[in-house]
Amino acid sequence: MKDFRKLTVWQKAHRLTLKVYEVTRKFPREELYGLTGQMRKSSSSIPTNVAEGCGRAGDAEFARFLQIAMGSASELEYQLILARDLTYLDLKEYEDLDRDTAEVKRMLARLIGKLKAER
Repeated sequence: MKDFRKLTVWQKAHRLTLKVYEVTRKFPREELYGLTGQMRKSSSSIPTNVAEGCGRAGDAEFARFLQIAMGSASELEYQLILARDLTYLDLKEYEDLDRDTAEVKRMLARLIGKLKAER
């Protein structure tokens, strides 16, 4: 069992989630159960799946949960585009969050690749 809190990818994904919660506070109230909820769920799913994978037995299981985290990060990428295009996010907020999401995806991909190479 690995301590997920020590993984840099989990730390960055957790910070990304906090940022998503912060920016979605200003979204229109009617989006609470729409885009706001979707962005919060997809962003929090990234570190959640990293943590869950750390609690599973073996690297194959861990890699599977990292792949799920990758899917959630891809969902968030689209939701950020949608929020920008609906003008819920300004350009700087979008660019910062998009950059952070891309970085987390790169880190997940490297970790997945490392786990597969070790098998």
